[in-house]
Amino acid sequence: MMGGFGFSCLLFGVLLRTSNTQNVVPDAALNCCEGDILLLLDSSGSVSSYEFSRLLRFLSELLLPFSLGQGQVRVGLLQVGTEPHLEFGLDAHSTQPGLQGALQRTRQLQGDTNTEAALILAQGLLARTGVGDETKLPKVLVWLTDGVEPGVVDVPMAELRTAGVSVLAVSTGHGNYQVLRRVVTAPIESHLYFVDIDDISIITEDLREAIIELISAEGLRVVEVSSHSAVLQWRPVLSANTGFYEVHYNSMLPGGGKGQPSGGASSGVQYHRRTLPGDASWIKLSGLQPDTSYTASLTPKSNQDYLNTLSANFTTLPEVLSPAVVTVSDSGPDRVRVSWGPLQPEQVQRYQIEYGALPSGQVHMVMLHGHQNTTLLTGLEQETQYLVTISALYSTGKEKALSVKACTQEVLPALADLQLTPVGRDEVQVRWRGHEEGLRGYWLSWEMGETEIPSRPASSSLYLLPGSLSTLLTHLAPSSRVCVSPVYRTALGEGLCCTTHTQTGLTLRTQTHTHTGLPALYWT
Repeated sequence: MMGGFGFSCLLFGVLLRTSNTQNVVPDAALNCCEGDILLLLDSSGSVSSYEFSRLLRFLSELLLPFSLGQGQVRVGLLQVGTEPHLEFGLDAHSTQPGLQGALQRTRQLQGDTNTEAALILAQGLLARTGVGDETKLPKVLVWLTDGVEPGVVDVPMAELRTAGVSVLAVSTGHGNYQVLRRVVTAPIESHLYFVDIDDISIITEDLREAIIELISAEGLRVVEVSSHSAVLQWRPVLSANTGFYEVHYNSMLPGGGKGQPSGGASSGVQYHRRTLPGDASWIKLSGLQPDTSYTASLTPKSNQDYLNTLSANFTTLPEVLSPAVVTVSDSGPDRVRVSWGPLQPEQVQRYQIEYGALPSGQVHMVMLHGHQNTTLLTGLEQETQYLVTISALYSTGKEKALSVKACTQEVLPALADLQLTPVGRDEVQVRWRGHEEGLRGYWLSWEMGETEIPSRPASSSLYLLPGSLSTLLTHLAPSSRVCVSPVYRTALGEGLCCTTHTQTGLTLRTQTHTHTGLPALYWT
């Protein structure tokens, strides 16, 4: 008895120490931050129950260190399903026990992955949170997804970023890297994570540090970076009547040195200065050089207080001249759609599209504004290969062109008529009429009735030569569906289908609605 009691006490002590270890709060996150964190959690049917529980456990560990409530960090949870569901809002929990309990009670929605609808709701939540200075607090959207068909997210995500929301993403599946890369805010290396669900805990500290950097009480944040621009954001510490801001920025010399106002011209480094009103909270720096490191500083100027200067470093993206990629879609007998990217309206004045049939057809030309990146080419010849060239004419006088080959489709005439005539209890005479031009034959398919051969399939199909216009089908099911399609060189043409009624002695005929492609049925 004594040995058993001692073992029980030892086990209790081990469990107690383990529990205490799990609740150790990193000092770095205590009272460090002020802002809003909205969690966008994929709760659709493509996420297994095991994955969903791991995601909730991950969020619990991620958020545990933060001090919650007004003047601290506010957390909301929005679930993605067929319809979005706000599990709890930003003002729902001001203590860690309350937040942790809410996460434990969260149940999966299942259903479709309607991320777009959830993002529209997220825009409203983040736009109307707080009054006065609270609307200027940093806001972060953390998107957790398995990456399976998230839907159209580029536009609503861009609107969130434009509104000053920082977007971070965690993908636990085989998500589309290009889509996720486009929607997160810079820097991508600390705001976008691909991780297996069983290893998700390894990114907890990195993701938490990225969030802390975004919502820390003081800091100059670089939220959007392109090859020629960058957007800086900060938490306002002035008002329109109490002072103004000075922003300085310049490229960094090799080795980490900085250009100075007096030496900018001789060294080739341009030194810039901007003045902003006291109620400003962001600025877009334009006219930057691609693939270049910059340093920026923000100095609040006030007669009432001395305020520290904030600084940040960033590197612009390498320049990718449009068109870098051209795609062809919506191909038809007389048209194709051509699209290209990236879209660079600030640099490209107009696009010139030239196209002609190969090998030596007449060349046609279309001119488009620089803000357009797609056009539909019409009036083309069917089953013909075209050479399409997209040329970008830049405001600097530079030009860049890219060519692709596009093919129009062959016109495939539909079956003109189909007639079924019962000739016995389970036999039907099938007659049809098609178009002879380019025809390679006919493809028939039908459902079989019960036969003496158990292994015989429930359906069957048959290929017939172009000159065949009828055939006799036997051993049909009482209400068998018979389909006939014309066969052409590249594909099947539009066929006709109808259902037999072999015991009625009636003849079922069909004709095609040319606009809908659906059979019209009538009895004779």
